[in-house]
Amino acid sequence: MKWPTIDEMQALAPLPEGYRYERLSRVGIPALIAGIKEWYPDIAVGAASCYLRQDFYTNKVFLDGEAEQDICVLLFKCNDELIGMWSLEQEPEALAIYGRLMIVAPQHRRSKVAGTATQGGENVSRAMGAQFIYVMATLKIPFMQMAFEHAGWQLLGFTPGYDREVVAPGVVKRVYEAVYAKSLVPDSDMLRPDAKNMTPKTRALFELLFPQ
Repeated sequence: MKWPTIDEMQALAPLPEGYRYERLSRVGIPALIAGIKEWYPDIAVGAASCYLRQDFYTNKVFLDGEAEQDICVLLFKCNDELIGMWSLEQEPEALAIYGRLMIVAPQHRRSKVAGTATQGGENVSRAMGAQFIYVMATLKIPFMQMAFEHAGWQLLGFTPGYDREVVAPGVVKRVYEAVYAKSLVPDSDMLRPDAKNMTPKTRALFELLFPQ
């Protein structure tokens, strides 16, 4: 799978008027780290804390003008102002895309940047040849949950303690997160599991989530 160009991104997942995408460059890493610290202080611990480390970007992220990597970081810009970021990871063997992280500066959260990018994520994934896309959403605030549900993603369940968050000053605990996903292939390409191969609990949950 190959990451779309910035022009392709703008066509596949158009942002509201006045906003645009920009691919992260090596020289832009310090400004992005500073922005993330300001926009999302709780990121200091947990799985996403890697976005505060310079070496994470230089070793694992596809940077502008450099070799492609499985992790992509796109900047949200309002004119020339950095107002957020969107990070995706491709899993080529599974033909899947993992929506790792999206952050928008507080003063731009009513701009619909996050919602329009989320809805366009399906188009981006399809254009890359992906057949499945998934994310983990915080249960601290409902906005991410609402965005994915509005975009037609399915809630698959919850991860009990997968990640860590700052829950109070100086207090870090493992937290629940919601798992949302969307299949990008027709039902005819899906193999429904045989009921006899599932335990009663597994079958009950499966039929609850996938009654069709």
